[in-house]
Parts: sequence; structure tokens; C-alpha cells
Amino acid sequence: MTSLVIFLQAGGGGGYMQLILLVGMILVFWLFMIRPQAKKAKLAKSFQENLQKGDKIVTIAGIHGRVNKMNEDGTIDLETSPGSYMKIEKSAISMEMTANVNKVATATPVK
Repeated sequence: MTSLVIFLQAGGGGGYMQLILLVGMILVFWLFMIRPQAKKAKLAKSFQENLQKGDKIVTIAGIHGRVNKMNEDGTIDLETSPGSYMKIEKSAISMEMTANVNKVATATPVK
């Protein structure tokens, strides 16, 4: 009986420290991994929802084109060259690559 009492007294404080460490690790993981990824996904979804006809876009696969038509089923008709059209999903549009292409196009002066 005395060995059980000694064991409980010695190990009682360590459990709280392990719990605090576990909660701290989960908090750090949430702050640096989950929250930024959710924010990025929300921005990409709003970007894809706000596309309009005539916008220049780049797909995840690197295909450049101009939005020709927004379809009701969540797809887009993309004009890759005059008279050449592709049907793609909205989710295949890369927000970062499209922003970089449009930024470069507006930054360089046309002569």
C-alpha cells in the first residue's frame, strides 16, 4: 500500500505538464499549419467565384487563356488561342500563377 501511495505522489505532477505540452503542440500546429491553409483555400474559392468573362487566367497545369463563358455546372470555357476553346473546372485555376501573369502584364509598358 505504501508503494502505491509513493507512486501516485511522484507521478501526479508529471501528468499536468504532459497535458500542457500536448495542448501547446496542438495550438502551435493549428496556428502555423491549419489556419493559414484554410485562409488560403478561402481566398482561392472567392477568387474562382469572382471570375468574369474576359479575365486572363492560368490553370494549375500551366495553360494560359481567357475566360470565354461561365457554365452553370461549375466549369469554364477557356479560350487558349483565337477559335480554340477548352472546358475546364473552376477548381483547376491557379490563383497565384494568374496573379503573377496579370501583375507582369500590367507592370510592363506597351510600346
